[in-house]
Formats: sequence, structure tokens, C-alpha cells
Amino acid sequence: MFTGIVAAIGKIESVTPLEGGSFAGVRLNVHAGGLPLADVALGDSIAINGACMTVVEKDDTSFRVDVSRESLNCTVGLDTLTEVNLEKALTLNERLGGHLVSGHVDGLGVVRKFEPIGESWELVIEAPRELAKFLAFKGSIVVNGVSLTVNRVEDIGTGAELVCQFSINLIPHTIAMTTLKHLAAGKQVNLEIDLIARYVERMVSVGAAGK
Repeated sequence: MFTGIVAAIGKIESVTPLEGGSFAGVRLNVHAGGLPLADVALGDSIAINGACMTVVEKDDTSFRVDVSRESLNCTVGLDTLTEVNLEKALTLNERLGGHLVSGHVDGLGVVRKFEPIGESWELVIEAPRELAKFLAFKGSIVVNGVSLTVNRVEDIGTGAELVCQFSINLIPHTIAMTTLKHLAAGKQVNLEIDLIARYVERMVSVGAAGK
């Protein structure tokens, strides 16, 4: 589990294909930036841009993870030499500064607007249609591993034509401490819906089916 509070900005320094042909994944070598690795053991989890990955090798300043082809197909930014948001797994003696995050990406969103407003920035993202029911005013959402609060949500159209857009306000601290500063209209982002919303939807749908 994670909190969605980014601990450091790292950088993917190399992407090496694993054996297995086109169906194989890749091994990433990630420079940890300011993320301390002294307490990280092999097999521990680190969230990279919101995707939970297992450490398979490490040294004093970097670590390696294997990313499956399935994970590559469901995420964005894990096969490119780029900066990434990093967070070590939550321990029970830490403050929960964001919200409970599983590190499992639910879908890819598309940035529709990223513009300064006063001292802050407005980020508008178009979410996949299947995630629309999980987005709510003042609810939580994870974008590229960052726990954020939805300021506005709008459903446009109906049925198969439904498009859901939600707006987030990013304060200067969030811009400075995460890779969200690099976003632009048209870019894809990793999204994880709120854990509680996931279970509420399941309970409601099962209850309705049983009537």
C-alpha cells in the first residue's frame, strides 16, 4: 500500500528487454534521486508513477525492477528514459498524508488542459468511460502516483458516447515536488481510482443484482 505522497523524483536510466520476444517485459534501472534506499530490501515494493513494482536489484543510488508486458500495456511512462515519481510502500508507523493507494493502475487518462491560474495550475483530465462512476467532487484520484483531490467532474454525453472530464487544482508545492510539471495537453497519465469507491461500487452492484 502507498499514500500517493511522492517521496522523490527519480529517473529511468535504462530500459532493457527481457528474454521472451515481443511478449516479454523490460527491466528498468531507476536512479532513486533523493529516495533513501538503505532500508529497501530485495522484494520490497516501490511505486513508479503510481505503478507498484518489485525491487529485484539495488545499489546505493539506484534500483532495478522487472515490468511485465501486461503492466506495460496498462500504463504509460514505464518504458521511456524519463523522470518518474517515486514512493516506497507504506509502513504502519507513518502518517497517511494522502489516501490509501494500492499501486494498481486502473486506466489511462488524457490531459485536456494544463494551465496556470493565479499561483496554482488547473489540470483537466479526460478519464476512460469505465472509470467515470468512481469520480466525485472532492473525491480522491491518483495521477502518475500523486494523490489529488477532484475539484470538478463533468460527464459529457451518454452511453457509449460518455466522456468524463475532471479538474484538479495543483498548488506550487505539488508542481515543484513531482513530475506533473512536465504534463501538457494530449499527454497520457496513469490513473488509480479511490480504494473505497471501488468497494462501494461492488457492494452496490451486488446488492442491486440480488433484488
